[in-house]
Amino acid sequence: MTLPTVAIIGAGPAGLTAALELIRNGGYQVVVLEADDIVGGLSRTVNHNGNRIDIGGHRFFSKSDWVMDWWRQMLPPEPAMNGSSPGPAMMVRNRLSRIYFEGNFFAYPLKAGPETARKLGFLRVARMLASYGRARVRPRRPESNLEDFLINRFGRMLYETFFREYTEKVWGVPCRDISPEWGGQRIKGLSVTKAALHALKAPFQRSGGVAQKGTATSLIEQFLYPRLGPGQMWETVADAIRDGGGEIRLRQPVVGIRHDASRVTAVVTRDQESGAEDIVAADHVISTMPVADLLAGFDPLPPEPVREVGAGLRYRDFMTIGLLLRKLRRTAGASPDSAINLVPDNWIYIQDRGVKVGRLQVFNNWSPHMVSDPGTAWIGMEYFCQEGDDLWSSPDADLATLGADELQRIGLADPEDVLDSVVIRMPKAYPAYFGSYDRFSTIRAYTDDISNLYLVGRNGMHRYNNQDHSMLTARFAVEAIVGKGTEKAAIWNVNVDDDYHEEKSA
Repeated sequence: MTLPTVAIIGAGPAGLTAALELIRNGGYQVVVLEADDIVGGLSRTVNHNGNRIDIGGHRFFSKSDWVMDWWRQMLPPEPAMNGSSPGPAMMVRNRLSRIYFEGNFFAYPLKAGPETARKLGFLRVARMLASYGRARVRPRRPESNLEDFLINRFGRMLYETFFREYTEKVWGVPCRDISPEWGGQRIKGLSVTKAALHALKAPFQRSGGVAQKGTATSLIEQFLYPRLGPGQMWETVADAIRDGGGEIRLRQPVVGIRHDASRVTAVVTRDQESGAEDIVAADHVISTMPVADLLAGFDPLPPEPVREVGAGLRYRDFMTIGLLLRKLRRTAGASPDSAINLVPDNWIYIQDRGVKVGRLQVFNNWSPHMVSDPGTAWIGMEYFCQEGDDLWSSPDADLATLGADELQRIGLADPEDVLDSVVIRMPKAYPAYFGSYDRFSTIRAYTDDISNLYLVGRNGMHRYNNQDHSMLTARFAVEAIVGKGTEKAAIWNVNVDDDYHEEKSA
């Protein structure tokens, strides 16, 4: 008896979660088609000369018990059994983020207190509080863009001081041109009031580990993290898929989707080395590839209104410049016992117009095993750009020089202390909430009517999902395929509220 085939486009968190859940269910032939030569998507770990890079930073924390249990099952937080890899596979890490602004470091979220007031100036703080009060008394209605969303929650002065510059670096457009939905999905549940209450309660709360159920996601203080970075999780999942009889075909980008208007019949791939095309007949298709590319490959093409919206979807591309340093400069927060002046941050947001970098990661603090030599500092400098623009197209050597110069400009390191560098470019890292996004419902209605096609994950749904959201969308797609009564609406309902909808219904 021939098993029904499920073709899964993309080997990121959503695609690999779907593949493993189908194999665990049994009764399906699973084929994962991945354009790259590595699994994990944005959640991969890049190994450069023994130093590992986490693309974008991935905290393993979720309000979904299903996701947390899934992660722990794949990488138990216990010592490795073979003795060759000491330490836990999954570690509990403390979260620290700061904002760099006007030569000072501020806690993120901001903490009320004399230190913050001294750095900002008491007059500016008073104006911020007055601005916040006005926003609470007379909020902008309707919230027609991201600027309205942020001002309503933080006040204009706080927004302009600590939110606008970084956000506009990320997207490359003014906040007033971005849909408020982005704020609803990225910093939902966070406001000045909630941050203040969290800070007041913190000294009186006992540590509950990573199970911070009542805490807004932006305020969590602990998270799980694989010892060798997020890619360790997804490489482990990929091994389990292969062990269970599934296929993962790397360097096989999907270039065509054949369908008869009501069902997908086959997926066409093109081998990156030989250029040869292959047709994968499929009974079901789960897609995590960018929606614009998916629709462009439809054969026959979608109706004109759908094509128009698909062609108008926009993306923001992403680049990490990894710099290995002899040491950092002695600066605020650096450990007095550290020979390399290591700061304690997981990441630092750069709210400064004088440099192009948007955020810094300190990989030593994600996991000490991310760094080959613990006597060096391993820094990731994150830049937001467009594929083909001057920044994206610059030679790697020039970008390494730019990164070193900007580290010097913000006072964190000296160029002469750079030991090694690497540049990693990630196209279509962020689906944008502008362009034709306001008409995305046209695409959803069209693809929902194709009975055996399921859009999941960040780019698959053109939605700024975290990896746990992506995993949940994959879970519901699998439940729909195996006949557990789940409708496609359940997939789209993930990440639309403060609480994940399956927990609310329970």
